[in-house]
Amino acid sequence: MKVISVVGYKNSGKTTLVSRLVTAFSGIGSVGTVKHMALHRFNPENTDTGKHFDAGADVVVGVTGEELVTIARNPSLSKALDTLADSGMDFAVVEGYKESDLPKIVLGDMKDMPDLSNVVTNIPEISDWNIDELVELTLTQPDRVTLELLIKQVQKNPAIRKAGAIGTFTGIVREYTEGVQTQVLDFESHEKMAEESIERICTELKQKDGIMDVVIYHKTGRVEPGEDIVYIVVASSHRVQLFPVLSEAIERVKSEVPIWKKEVTVDGEFWVHDHA
Repeated sequence: MKVISVVGYKNSGKTTLVSRLVTAFSGIGSVGTVKHMALHRFNPENTDTGKHFDAGADVVVGVTGEELVTIARNPSLSKALDTLADSGMDFAVVEGYKESDLPKIVLGDMKDMPDLSNVVTNIPEISDWNIDELVELTLTQPDRVTLELLIKQVQKNPAIRKAGAIGTFTGIVREYTEGVQTQVLDFESHEKMAEESIERICTELKQKDGIMDVVIYHKTGRVEPGEDIVYIVVASSHRVQLFPVLSEAIERVKSEVPIWKKEVTVDGEFWVHDHA
């Protein structure tokens, strides 16, 4: 899922630009949006959903004739984006969240935020923007990936009509290894070579009898204990064909893909050959 954030001062045209981007992206794929609304409440205490929430429900779902609204505790930008990815969105457009590390389109001159991070372009406030150019710029940004998103992508493959099973593998950061506590893992890669290697593995595995699709994703950067590292999704005609390919896929990722792992433990830090 490609993610772009639109930031600017009040009345700079953020909502107008977000709406125009949504229209443009909807011609390419599915689109979700996130709006920073810190001072608002969608389910006031005098509504039924508000009463449910205030009584202690962790998640409240409201269903109308045209909408389905989910209200959950412990909100965050990361959770919002993962929710959009899990639902299979191709694009996410975020309005606000100036302090985030998301790639940003900045409207106007935000002089009070000289340290604004990850600015991909700065454009005038309310103007005749070149939307096509902004779309192309968004397409160059990194993908946000969740396991559910990959499963939905596999389910969209026309070959899925011949499949009788979808299996997944998720590698996570193990916190304790032989009594030693891991504080964080830091993954580095040769990006182009890693992408080519993963693509080759997927292509070769899809040549096996009964395999409809194979998708592999490996995170880079800092990953905390308990967090996901690698996802593998395999679609096959029968379950007996599925599990050997899942196993081969992760073993080949570990041995063939140029991704290196630095492990930081309570006893020090070191590079690890077996990175998955």
